[in-house]
Amino acid sequence: MTDTGLIAVACGLIIGLGAIGACLGIGAMGGRYLDGAVRQPEMMEPLQTKMFLLAGLIDANFLIGVGVAMMFVFANPFAK
Repeated sequence: MTDTGLIAVACGLIIGLGAIGACLGIGAMGGRYLDGAVRQPEMMEPLQTKMFLLAGLIDANFLIGVGVAMMFVFANPFAK
């Protein structure tokens, strides 16, 4: 396998595993939010604010991984 092929596999792993991790994290967080909102309805708004903040941070982490993968594809610092 050439260097280009290995770079493509690495970028696919970065993006794929990052997407899986972000989806699992947001899904788990959403489930916990619903549990908390059902148990204490008066805390729904503060919990919702924190949930959306954390969802943005989880998604930003995935997008940073996409940016790193795109850097490897288009401006590879390891190219000969």
